[in-house]
Amino acid sequence: MTYKVFIDGRHGTTGLRIDERLSARADVELLAIPEQARKDPAARAECINRADVVFLCLPDAAAREAVALLRTDNSHTRFLDASTAHRTHPDWIYGLPELDGGQRARIRNARKVAVPGCHASGFILLLHPLVAAGIVPREYPVSACSVTGYSGGGKEMIASYETPKTLPESMQSPRFYALGLAHKHLPEMQALTGLATKPLFTPIVGNFAQGMVVVVPLLPRLLENSVMPADVHAFLNEYYAGERFVKVMPFDSAATLENGFLPATACNGTNRAEIFVFGHAEQILLAARFDNLGKGASGAAVQCMNIMLDADEGEGLNI
Repeated sequence: MTYKVFIDGRHGTTGLRIDERLSARADVELLAIPEQARKDPAARAECINRADVVFLCLPDAAAREAVALLRTDNSHTRFLDASTAHRTHPDWIYGLPELDGGQRARIRNARKVAVPGCHASGFILLLHPLVAAGIVPREYPVSACSVTGYSGGGKEMIASYETPKTLPESMQSPRFYALGLAHKHLPEMQALTGLATKPLFTPIVGNFAQGMVVVVPLLPRLLENSVMPADVHAFLNEYYAGERFVKVMPFDSAATLENGFLPATACNGTNRAEIFVFGHAEQILLAARFDNLGKGASGAAVQCMNIMLDADEGEGLNI
């Protein structure tokens, strides 16, 4: 069977990657709007209502407008929204299949799926199982840091890094941002982990195109039964056992590092997320490494589409 797919916003960073992943597939017919009409509501409405699946790769307001273009008698079109507009909306299913044992079924049966944010994907993969099991108390004062390549900032940020012949010195080093402590991924980070309060989250953008590491420090003395790092590792290893795209790496092993370093780019070009647990009796460090344009964006969107269409979950994706 061939499915009609429309990428609304296909010229953006995520849209282009989704287009690349789907263009070679025999089971997908990509619908397109001529360049001069891509912002025309009538042309968009026609494609949205013809499609079996619509990817929304748009700013939040435009994503909401696109959903409103669905005809009231349309019972077949299904949405995958890569914006932040619907990630905590009760009518939308969160597009993280590995969240728990029932999430795949929820995605498979959904008409509206919200694709997770890149930072949020790593954070939730690390914290959701531990909070759900009571290992990390809901009231724990969680902090997190994330290092990402500049592609996560979209076309303008990509151009600011790639267009100049010589970067200003201030852009050659990693840069903290969202220092108002109100990053747009925070609502889903709190809601999907079940934390009582929002985490203190500090993202960093570096002078490299793509790749991401999200880290969360924990103190054993504040955890349930003062669990040790090896216990946390064993729990996560069992939780994600059998997952195709989430791999728990060996505990605190130098073999998982490169001369003691954990580079952010090792999963680039894949839909794989790698989870690490480091630490000792007094401190634990959790880390999730993945491609911010893969498992953190377009790869996650295609994975969810595959589930919704009962296709092989890994179709068009690299492990």
